[in-house]
Amino acid sequence: MDPDSSVNPKRVVVAALVGDAIITLMKFGIAFYINSTALLAEGFHSLADTANQVLLLLGLSLSSRPADSSHPFGYGKEAYFWAFVVSVSILTIGATFSIYEGINKILHLEPLRHHGWGYLIIALSFVFESYSWWLAYRSLRGALVKKGFFRTIRESKSPATFIVFLEDSAAMIGLLLAFGGILLAKVLQNPLFDGVASIAIGILLALVALFVSRETRSLLIGEAVSREDLNKIKEAISSVPEVKEVMEILTMHLAPDDILVNLNINFVDDLTTDQVEEAIDKVERAIQKALPSVRKIFVEAESLRRLPR
Repeated sequence: MDPDSSVNPKRVVVAALVGDAIITLMKFGIAFYINSTALLAEGFHSLADTANQVLLLLGLSLSSRPADSSHPFGYGKEAYFWAFVVSVSILTIGATFSIYEGINKILHLEPLRHHGWGYLIIALSFVFESYSWWLAYRSLRGALVKKGFFRTIRESKSPATFIVFLEDSAAMIGLLLAFGGILLAKVLQNPLFDGVASIAIGILLALVALFVSRETRSLLIGEAVSREDLNKIKEAISSVPEVKEVMEILTMHLAPDDILVNLNINFVDDLTTDQVEEAIDKVERAIQKALPSVRKIFVEAESLRRLPR
């Protein structure tokens, strides 16, 4: 395991929250001061990100509640639900307002003022965004190097981390778009480019929102472990000598570090009930040693069906 992958998701989200809150105020203030729609779009972008970090923290907090009679498998999927809400927030707050303001700018062209302040805020925002992006990147770095971008996001079971990573990546690209829009508007004396940059930022956010919603929806409805973790489970089961054949393995993430495993195992013939029970205990210990995130294991033993009543 990559040593940096242990970065606490809550730390990543808190860092993003503080940075986004500061950036939001700066962007809105300067956007109105210099009359830049692109920077205003970035303000809405940061406002959406700030709200999103609050929702992610809420999800992390609610998901940590212990299991009870009404939720015997715990509340781990709270984190997945609020992550899905975040994707809707990105689309409605960030993308919609950015595109709307961009179109409004193009229809009602007004020149920009005091361009230098815009460049300064973009530079400062880039610094703030870079810190939380780096924390999220550190958490995913090992997987990114090994599996690549899309597979890492697809197999990640910690939505808080990959959402911050995607949001901050989009934020830094958005800042570059805003910079380009303001610069072209200044150099060419045409505020049209400022509005075009705003629309481009909105489209970028819409794509991120759709991607995040797809991944979090998959986690919310019940996603299996990765191929790598599934192989660990198979190897652990095969290490138990009483196992003859694994008929079926069903897995589901109840939370990033809470995995449910349901097994149908054909044990060797002529085992007594006590021996089958001991074999089941061995299987459970082997799986949890290989993959500590497995918290709940249910085993259906084929041999038990053939034992005399």
